[in-house]
Amino acid sequence: MAPLLSNLAQRALERAGLGPIRDKVLAHRRLSDEDALRILESSDLCAVGALANHVREQRHGDLAFYNKNVHLNFTNVCVASCKFCSFARPDDQPASQGYTMSLDEAVGHVLSKRDLGITEVHIVNGLHPNLGWDFYLEVPRRIRAAWPELKIKGYTAVEIHFFAEKFGKSYRQVLTELAAAGVDTLPGGGAEIFAPRVRRKICDDKATAEQWLEVHRVAHRLGMKTNATMLYGTVETLAERVDHMSRLRQLQDETGGFQVFIPLAFHPEHNMIGKAYPKPTGFDGLRTYAAARLYLDNFDHLKAYWVMLGERLAQTALSFGVDDLDGTVLEERIYHMAGAQTPQVLGEAQLHRLIRCAGRVPAERDSLYRVLRVHTVAPPPTPRFQVNAS
Repeated sequence: MAPLLSNLAQRALERAGLGPIRDKVLAHRRLSDEDALRILESSDLCAVGALANHVREQRHGDLAFYNKNVHLNFTNVCVASCKFCSFARPDDQPASQGYTMSLDEAVGHVLSKRDLGITEVHIVNGLHPNLGWDFYLEVPRRIRAAWPELKIKGYTAVEIHFFAEKFGKSYRQVLTELAAAGVDTLPGGGAEIFAPRVRRKICDDKATAEQWLEVHRVAHRLGMKTNATMLYGTVETLAERVDHMSRLRQLQDETGGFQVFIPLAFHPEHNMIGKAYPKPTGFDGLRTYAAARLYLDNFDHLKAYWVMLGERLAQTALSFGVDDLDGTVLEERIYHMAGAQTPQVLGEAQLHRLIRCAGRVPAERDSLYRVLRVHTVAPPPTPRFQVNAS
């Protein structure tokens, strides 16, 4: 059970003009869009964070979740031209830095990690104009056959929409065939910002907001759990961030199929709009996490993707509503091609240290947020040197 909100935090919220919002939260009443916007406009980060942390601890206590996962991005060749993207390339010629793995290379990339205790593979790619439908099915099919217990989180809603158009299938057909091939859950990528004004400016030639939402709606009706994201820090207004979360909250009310919400900070390096829009500040990021935790009352989990956010800010976010840091993330490409300076991998011991130093308890989970192990007792520290008693 979460401790009561301190008198100091209550007074700070009152001074910040957030008293009515505090009262709603403590009474377990749903926040309005106007409330969410007020939180995103607040300059009292600590007060907002205290309220979000209260909700976080009510739900999860001191547990901080992570998993052991590997990323598979088997092609970055893409027909879309998203202006914020640093990963996609128009073709697979060496000069363009485009690449496409063979089927054996893609499957081998995953299977080579078997001895590391991995429990999930995360598959996201560019929208390749020439790969056949059989290729997209055969990757999870071969992984599943060789590694039955591994959970496969594969293909964003944007990819699902692309497959449906390219191969003349309905969303239901695409998702049913992928599930039969071994795909368990869907990642949340491609949502960006749902507002039409923003999509026209940054991603006007891929799935619309309505199509993204419909893919997830169909997946939920088929019994598949999915994730949801929001790209913040480009051209959107704070009101458009609220609109994005509002549409997710409405779909979650309808289906209950979302597992986690993941705000993603724009990285300005190596893309078409980076010079005009610098990287969002840490203040903005923490306030966005806090607002999401308070507003998305029907989402169980809120994730700070450490690859994008950086280890220190992700660690700090554990006190601003976040309960999940993602995982070990072996060999991530998308954010590193956008200039991310974070490591390509964090070992489990490093994740534990980040979590413990934030006053939380590491809890390993699987792709469906079932807890595999709670690490309640920290191992003794390793001595850095020994004194010779002689």
